[in-house]
Amino acid sequence: MSIHAVSPLFVGRARELSALGDALIRARSGVSSTVLVGGEAGVGKTRLVKEFIDRAGDALALVGGCLELGTEGLPFAPFTAVLRGLVRELGRDGVAALVPGGTTRGLARLLPEFGEPDKDGAEARARLFEQVLGLLERLAEERPVLLVVEDAHWADRSTRDLLSFLVRYQRTAGRLLIVVTYRTDELHRTHPLRPMLAELGRVEWVTRAELRRLTRREAVAQAASILEREPSPADMDLIYARSEGNPLFVEALLSEAGGGDALPESLRDLLLASVERLPEETQELLRVASAGGQRIEHDLLSAVAGLDDNALSGALRPAVAGNVLVVDGEGYSFRHALIREALHDDLLPGEHTRLHTRYAEALERDLSILPAPRGAIELAHHWHSAHDSTWALVSAWRAAAAARKSTAYDEQLRMLSRVLELWDQVPDAPDRIGCDRIDVLGQIATVAHLAGEFERSIALASAALAELDHASDPIRTARLLRQRGLTRYDLGRLGFREDLRRAAELVPADPPTKLRGQVLESLSRMLHGAENWSERIATAQIAREIAHQVGDANVEAHALIDLAWARFCFSEIEAQLDAFAEARRIAAGGDAYNALMRCAISESDALEGAGWHERAAQVARDGVEEAGHYGLARTSGAFLAINLAEPLVSLGRWDEALEVIEHALDLAPPAPYRASLQGFAMDIALARGQLDRAEQLLGASRSVLSRGTYRDQAVLPHLCRDVQLLRARGQLDEAVETAARALEERDLVSTPRYSWPVLVTFAQLLAQVTGPMSAGSDRSGLGALARLGLSLLPRLRALATELGVVGDLQQAQQLTFTALTGPETPPDDAAELAAWQFKAWDGAVAAWAGLRQPYSEAKSLMGAARAALAAGDRQEAAARLTRARELAARLGATPLLEQLDDFRRRARIGGEEASDGLPLGLTARELEVLREVAHGRSNREIAEALFISVKTVSVHVSNILAKLGVSTRGEAAATAHRHGLFD
Repeated sequence: MSIHAVSPLFVGRARELSALGDALIRARSGVSSTVLVGGEAGVGKTRLVKEFIDRAGDALALVGGCLELGTEGLPFAPFTAVLRGLVRELGRDGVAALVPGGTTRGLARLLPEFGEPDKDGAEARARLFEQVLGLLERLAEERPVLLVVEDAHWADRSTRDLLSFLVRYQRTAGRLLIVVTYRTDELHRTHPLRPMLAELGRVEWVTRAELRRLTRREAVAQAASILEREPSPADMDLIYARSEGNPLFVEALLSEAGGGDALPESLRDLLLASVERLPEETQELLRVASAGGQRIEHDLLSAVAGLDDNALSGALRPAVAGNVLVVDGEGYSFRHALIREALHDDLLPGEHTRLHTRYAEALERDLSILPAPRGAIELAHHWHSAHDSTWALVSAWRAAAAARKSTAYDEQLRMLSRVLELWDQVPDAPDRIGCDRIDVLGQIATVAHLAGEFERSIALASAALAELDHASDPIRTARLLRQRGLTRYDLGRLGFREDLRRAAELVPADPPTKLRGQVLESLSRMLHGAENWSERIATAQIAREIAHQVGDANVEAHALIDLAWARFCFSEIEAQLDAFAEARRIAAGGDAYNALMRCAISESDALEGAGWHERAAQVARDGVEEAGHYGLARTSGAFLAINLAEPLVSLGRWDEALEVIEHALDLAPPAPYRASLQGFAMDIALARGQLDRAEQLLGASRSVLSRGTYRDQAVLPHLCRDVQLLRARGQLDEAVETAARALEERDLVSTPRYSWPVLVTFAQLLAQVTGPMSAGSDRSGLGALARLGLSLLPRLRALATELGVVGDLQQAQQLTFTALTGPETPPDDAAELAAWQFKAWDGAVAAWAGLRQPYSEAKSLMGAARAALAAGDRQEAAARLTRARELAARLGATPLLEQLDDFRRRARIGGEEASDGLPLGLTARELEVLREVAHGRSNREIAEALFISVKTVSVHVSNILAKLGVSTRGEAAATAHRHGLFD
């Protein structure tokens, strides 16, 4: 049951709101315009207008809607509503005073309160139009006017003519914005609004905006706002599939049907209104078509309806003209899926069964009417809808096989699940499909894993193992154990190694078999950690030999990848890439797409770990495309999206990384993949100062990681983000405690690639809480937090020594760590210490610049600038600050920019002139605002002049006062004049 009938949260319309806002800004400056807003019924046109009016500030909003009455709208309905609203607000006399010439007899045609209309005649209509325009002109003299005409698809001829007149002559009205909404799905070929829209579209100041349906992510946000909780993925899948992203349908399905199967009556009436206007023969054919699905081929509909081509085309033509059906290639589609659903739900029970049986029989006669695997899947659907359990089971089994050939894993999973559901209803089910229930469970477990349904895969494999006698059937037991072990590993569940070891024990070593090679390779892949290294190499080697003997290219390629990782060294990256290339060659020769995906994942991961970010990104991008080709976008594709986002973040291409992340998240990937993707989005949010967003992302990742046991590559980046967010929030006590606990509890030696960033993060934290310290400093006056921080420093240094360095990326991280922590025995002489620090930071700068990691380079440049200043070299400090600021500004790293500007002001580097040429440490926007303040303008006037919000102006003014060290606007203006900033 929903909490709200309508979503309190307005989602998915930022671009349209911005366009309307820009038009209103132009209207405020005297440049009138019109925006035509189209969209299908329920897509949110009225909500958009309401939200825009709420944000329109002091603009006078005049709103009227066209009303449907039979086949024609009410004359001038929107303008009558607008006029009535003005009379309520201003009174009859107040409105009359605004009408040019003082006579309101023309307006009496719209509202009887204005007396008797003037004489009829050819000029009466023109006078009315002129009076309406004149009234709007007078209103716009006092403040901007927003005229909204809603549902123009129902506009009568008179309304259309007046609206067209106002749009064409609105430039005389000054500050007037006209917004017109209409339903695009109502505009059939002969609709009278179509030529009007085309005509107005050629007017210079008219723009058109088309409201799209919501993405799945936006629909989830809408549903969560309605329910005051996030719906389950399963519920949301159903709601989004049925609504197709139409906001009204999402709300209706939630509010009136609770997301269940019954279609709300009010929605049915809305959807069927256009159908009921069609001829009875066409309506009957639409009911037949509704049983065929959202899209139906002409030949199939002809076969089921028993009509030849000419008769069928003639009966369907009114449905196409009425915009109920649309021609789609060699067939037809319903304009909206819920129209088809409403028609289908209106079928009587017997009619429903007969129709689906006719479809099934037609497809049985000629399955080639539909392309594979669609024909097999639709056949299964129709037998199931016809309630024939036996043929529903058989056809679902065949459809699953057809889907498998096309790597359509989601559809294969659905078909196999149907087989399982029908199993008990068909006594001879094993004979019908040629396998028993345990085999079906095993197949579903495998396909669920491929489809990304990891939890379900584990449950199915466990159910099959519970029904199986392990001693009498060791081979099937081993297969199921291997499947469960692989899935447990992917989901971070304990027991994956135990499953694989037990499977290896059950499969005989002699003779060599494909299954034994698979089991051993899977076990080798899961043997992580230095203590398992020799076993991993030996197991992978045996698996490779077996696979080569039995001709299993997939296992042979996987075993080669296992061996490459077991012998991997970032300083010898080319040798490892050669090993991956050999694995790829073998996999491609055997069409082993799973191994091909792992090659792409492994190669991009290795390249990124070595600091070869551009190559890593390209390999991952190619892999994402390849994953889509193989139908693995949600699993391997999502994992490769992680491997693409990571180098993009490293390279400072943050907006591009966010696009990759959002696209991957829209595919609803498995939870661990989702957490990794959100982690990189959090890195960007932290760097840009979006702390609330970062906290939300951290919480989402934490909820996933808390439910399983994950490797360092997932856990250690999460630890870094946790500490970084606490630092950004100013919660230094909690940050230091988190670091101390991690140093006690976690193994930070076994995975240097992921441990070095942890050491750097902790070193940054300790530098913040302890400040610069020399060897002879008196520590007695330090606070408890600083003392705790200093107590952790020896442990960090010991870990750094133990970790060692392999590759350029780890070298850069080590140099940064050393610069942050300083020499173990600092010199007593301050100048010597400053020189050491300057050299250390410059070494880190060079390393990060060589790796093309601008954010890390900018942070190191700041450290180098501080060290240069401490050494007395202001020129070198200024040069590094300038470069750091260029990098931070390009990235949008606001917190770092603020730190750089604060340091520059405090250090007074370059006198009062900022390194970017702007005076008094002001940003370019702050200088613009100060100019307006010096001219005596108010915040609202400044906002209008600079096209920004009043709230933003207020923030800028506060920053200006703080930077200038003054307390009033007058003092700020005086300072600006004293420095001769403006003429």
